[in-house]
Amino acid sequence: MLLADLGAEVIKIEDKARGGDVSRSVGPFTIGEGDSQFFQTFSKGKKSVCLDLKSEDGRAALHKLVATADAVANNLRGDQPEKLGLTYEALKQTNKKIVCAHLSAYGRGTERAAWPGYDYLMQAEAGFMMMTGEPDGPPVRSGLSMVDFHTGSHLATSLLAGIIGVMRTGEGCDVDVCLFDTALHQTSYPATWYLNEAHKTERLTRGAHPSIAPSQLFKTKDGWGLLMCQTPKFWNVFCAITGDEVLTSDTRFATVHARRENIEALTKRIDEILSERTTAEWMEILGGKVPFAPVLDLAGALDSPYAEAIGMIETVEHPSMANGLRTLASPFRVNGERARSSRAPMMGEHNDELLK
Repeated sequence: MLLADLGAEVIKIEDKARGGDVSRSVGPFTIGEGDSQFFQTFSKGKKSVCLDLKSEDGRAALHKLVATADAVANNLRGDQPEKLGLTYEALKQTNKKIVCAHLSAYGRGTERAAWPGYDYLMQAEAGFMMMTGEPDGPPVRSGLSMVDFHTGSHLATSLLAGIIGVMRTGEGCDVDVCLFDTALHQTSYPATWYLNEAHKTERLTRGAHPSIAPSQLFKTKDGWGLLMCQTPKFWNVFCAITGDEVLTSDTRFATVHARRENIEALTKRIDEILSERTTAEWMEILGGKVPFAPVLDLAGALDSPYAEAIGMIETVEHPSMANGLRTLASPFRVNGERARSSRAPMMGEHNDELLK
């Protein structure tokens, strides 16, 4: 998806006998047979061909595509690419410059290579769920599949790095990313703290930052806001804007360390201050001066005038939707312009174009 957003010709290889990409049938919002809004989300701008990679004809067609391609990417269990002939070793005779990018749950060549795996499992095993939520609550997963998204981004990055390597050496390679590695890598500085100091980062009330305060959720008159005074500058500006004498004179709040040590008292006082106005009013007062954001539901996020103004919502034409499909635009801008997307393909839509 990201590579298509950046202008690459991306060709999906689907197995028609198995109904193609499984996401074509993911509900609840299907668009006729073999299409869904879920599928459209992740396959915009791509082309589709149907091949059976276990047949001689299918493998021959694959090699025809590989001959002029820059890269081949797959999202399979770690034991499958070699069996299906999708590795550099299997394809280099056809194109020695081909980059073979592999995305799996647990990697190739590991003891779990043959295991299936999904985002939620990685959030559980990599420690995410035990660092998310309230201290006295159950483990909590992210509302979105962030491990999936980050691993896809890593795949795109490593694939592009492989192509740059071809420019230097004239030879392709295999590049690998997997969900588990990505999830563990995302534990970042809490991992460093544990590996060196045996410090376990625990869940904190209202999603508070483990080192900096205030940096968490606070109550407003009509909801919630997230305030982040990550530097002394922002704390001083916040105190000046609110004009609160307790925040400026109480020694418990004089330094970052003191504020962190007295987080309960600090939370109580800032709750009292922010509860005097609505979230929208605080956005008007603090926006651009102190890092502050409203806590919105998905509807509020997508219907916000700001999202519309920056062009993050677009409509693409779709033959089964009279008014087109409203979707998120590319997050990339080139020379200030976002690339326009096109709908995801019908299954095998480009067989004649690409395989004749």
